[in-house]
Amino acid sequence: MHAVGAELRRLREDAGLRQAAVARAAGLSAAHLSDIEAGQTDASRQALTRVAAVLGADFSERVFPRTGPAIRDRFQAQMLEALLSILHPQWARHLEVPIYRPVRGVIDLVLAAAASLLIATELQSEMRRLEQQIRRSHQKADGLAYTELGSGSGGRAVSRLLILRSTVATRELAKTCAGTLRTEFPARTRDAYAALTGSDNWPGPALLWACVEGTKAAILDAPPRGIDVGR
Repeated sequence: MHAVGAELRRLREDAGLRQAAVARAAGLSAAHLSDIEAGQTDASRQALTRVAAVLGADFSERVFPRTGPAIRDRFQAQMLEALLSILHPQWARHLEVPIYRPVRGVIDLVLAAAASLLIATELQSEMRRLEQQIRRSHQKADGLAYTELGSGSGGRAVSRLLILRSTVATRELAKTCAGTLRTEFPARTRDAYAALTGSDNWPGPALLWACVEGTKAAILDAPPRGIDVGR
């Protein structure tokens, strides 16, 4: 039970979801889910199956990831709307693209420029496990070659875009892990923003920031103050 609880907790944290949201969607109390994740209760198979389903996984004595959570971080919808609102017409938009190999998952948004380029776009309001997020983003981007968008031939170049909500925690992470983020997302923020909003060429893997205030979000054309990554 401890291993199952730990796996459920890992899936929830990777998705950036709070215990209360997952518990509510699964029809459980937050306290019960907390005990399940800590391995401190003999939860029923029905309860474990419901939690796994909410997290986009199957349960059969273990948790087997499918294509992603059935619920989303509430900030992601606002960030996605802000991104879609600034895109130049050259970009075809494909939402919630499922990936089945080499891993199972869902890419939040795939942008396509004619027949030459695909951009696997992930939106994150929190970043608890940077190394996990980077690994998954590579694997899901690789999986585009096996979808209809990639035509299975690898003929389209694939790049990556991370949209990160600007918070005290994420800005601190960007300062602490500046070298890692700069290596993974070497393009300048202003160049990526210009390519998304105009007809400029895509500069390569990029990190952009989103400011969310109340019910409104905006994609920033430069990194937040004090952040060197992307300058």
